[in-house]
Amino acid sequence: MQFSSFRHGLTFGLGLVVAATSLWAKPSIEEQRDKVRDMRDDVLAELYETKPEAQARIKKAAGYAVFSNVGINVIFASFAGGHGMVVDQRGHETFMKMGSAGLGLGLGVKDFRGVFVFYDQAKLNAFVETGWDFSAQADAAAKSDTKGGQAAFAGNIAEGVEVYQFTKNGLALQATLQGTKYWRDAALN
Repeated sequence: MQFSSFRHGLTFGLGLVVAATSLWAKPSIEEQRDKVRDMRDDVLAELYETKPEAQARIKKAAGYAVFSNVGINVIFASFAGGHGMVVDQRGHETFMKMGSAGLGLGLGVKDFRGVFVFYDQAKLNAFVETGWDFSAQADAAAKSDTKGGQAAFAGNIAEGVEVYQFTKNGLALQATLQGTKYWRDAALN
């Protein structure tokens, strides 16, 4: 009788461990890719709503990249990290990561999105193969869902490359010299 109770308790305990492990389990690679694809679809839908001409520009381009990035500014330092993907004219996907750190005056948290439009195939290839580094940033944003305002950058960052950047949610005021690096996500490619 005691052995049976012990066995039931052990079975119950193991069942709890298995259930808890499945709750904390890391998503599969395909689930992670799908999350990035969903983010891309949401960002492009928002971009096309605010700048309808962007859709035609992307269709004519060699490819595009979409990134989601969360940045934190704490007085004299800023840090950000995010993920995204590059899609070329043929529809080939390359999953990417991004990270940045900087020095300067700033305070707040900002969740922003960026869309790169590559009109030059060589620039697209260089972005995917070696990544890019950018620096110098100044902006102000105060937005929560559909409330608030933002200062967003849209324009050419290099010959043959255009970028649209907008804040999703957040409140930040910053003037930083910030380096941002983009690179392939080894786990998702």
